[in-house]
Amino acid sequence: MINLASITSEPKILAVQTRLTTADHWDHFLARIGWKRAGHHVEPGLYAVGNPAPDSQVFVSANYTLSFDALRSALDGIDGYILVLDTKGINVWCAAGKGTFGTDEIVNRVFATHLKDVVTQRKLILPQLGAPGVAAHEVKKRTGFWVEYGPVRAAEIPEYLKTHQATPQMRKVEFPLRDRMVLIPVDLIRLIPYTLAAAIVMYFVGGWISSLAAITTVLAGTVLFPILLPWLPTHNFSTKGFLLGLLAALPFALSPFFRHPDWSWYHRLGQALEFLLAMPAVTAFIALNFTGSTTFTSRSGVKREMFAYIPAMAWTFGTGLLLAIVFIFVH
Repeated sequence: MINLASITSEPKILAVQTRLTTADHWDHFLARIGWKRAGHHVEPGLYAVGNPAPDSQVFVSANYTLSFDALRSALDGIDGYILVLDTKGINVWCAAGKGTFGTDEIVNRVFATHLKDVVTQRKLILPQLGAPGVAAHEVKKRTGFWVEYGPVRAAEIPEYLKTHQATPQMRKVEFPLRDRMVLIPVDLIRLIPYTLAAAIVMYFVGGWISSLAAITTVLAGTVLFPILLPWLPTHNFSTKGFLLGLLAALPFALSPFFRHPDWSWYHRLGQALEFLLAMPAVTAFIALNFTGSTTFTSRSGVKREMFAYIPAMAWTFGTGLLLAIVFIFVH
């Protein structure tokens, strides 16, 4: 619903440059490594790019700095307005799934900025990835503004504006290696303290092999998984993660048979099962986190996957951990 308290008597228009500064690039770097993840946002509202006129285009963006900066830098040499929604510092795709880049927020922001008093034309150009959260007919009914979906990538907006017709390539959603690798530092850095703690504990529980296994498990989920994502079989991220974790666990599972020929067969088999059960479960859980970073998945699909596979991860990891505890006392 419209937040009447946020509506001012006069339009407030903020000027913004299209050229990114060193401070902007530094903010992007901090966002990419996960530093203060909730702190990379701009003020919601109406921004002027260049010298817009009453009939200039209005582009809609999230208030996540990377989303906003990608749009404004793509508008270099173009006069227009950017209507920034309050997505709580979340990018367009994720905010559309969460509902913060949605119909109600667009309606609220149109009235809060007095957009009808600023422009004479009645069209909003939204990013294509925001479509899952927006009911275009409701926006038109409640505000009088038509919704037009621009290209997937902000960089293609200048070409798109020549005809307002998106080519098939402009509509194509891709998740190439470069984009996948950009995701690695966030989870990797976030998990470093937990990984080190687990490695230390496992060293005292099972020696350096177990410690190395803990580190390998996390690296498989945070580094190898996004790199190998398109080539891992199965559809679900959880099963992809299980398979990758299983491959990572195999060398560790085979190690007791070569390193400890004096152990009993059930002791060697038990330690092999520890790795084969615990490592894939953790890798799969980490892999599941990437569902929110890619357009490979949908909101409903992720919910179904979580309910279906998280219990299996918990049971598998728990069984592996129990075996590790049991075989501490078995020789």
